[in-house]
Amino acid sequence: MQLGQAKPDGGRRAFGIGAVIVFHAVLIWALVNGLARKAIELLPPPIETKIIKEQKPDEPPPPPPPPPKLDTPPPPFVPPPEINIATPPPTNTITVQDKAPAPPPPKPVAPKPPPSFPLKVTGRGCRAPEYPPISQRLGEEGSVVLQLLVGTDGKVTDSKVQTSSGYKRLDEAARKALSLCQFQPAIVDGQKVPAWGAIKYTFRPE
Repeated sequence: MQLGQAKPDGGRRAFGIGAVIVFHAVLIWALVNGLARKAIELLPPPIETKIIKEQKPDEPPPPPPPPPKLDTPPPPFVPPPEINIATPPPTNTITVQDKAPAPPPPKPVAPKPPPSFPLKVTGRGCRAPEYPPISQRLGEEGSVVLQLLVGTDGKVTDSKVQTSSGYKRLDEAARKALSLCQFQPAIVDGQKVPAWGAIKYTFRPE
């Protein structure tokens, strides 16, 4: 009984060893195939390289091309339209003016200058002109004739030199002094009127 049962145990052991070997072989094959696939997948992709031309900083960029010149076509010629105006034949007409032409406007009449009369001093407020000291030292002398405009109240309202003494200082001294005098106003048709009067004064050293 014991010798007959030893043979089946040897077959089982051989089968078990063969199964273990097959299992390890399959496992090694699977590991090898998996690692090879991962190694292929981990390889980096190929790197593309391009050669870029280095541009110098001092060189300006090339200017853009000029725009093309386009010739504008001339405007189309449009002939002017012909216009014919029919004129009626001339007829003899008589025009009658209802109103006489207005007379031209009257010319402006310049105001008459005040009449001239001899001056007569009134009152005691009139002083003789002062002889300028510089004129005395220089020996200046002469007669000056003044025109004074006397108002209706006898006061001088304007003055001017009619005939000079030859020295401006003497003329001005006489005009200032005599313009402060009171004069008798001119009378025309019984009425006092403004008038110009002449008066003469002579500067003579003493």
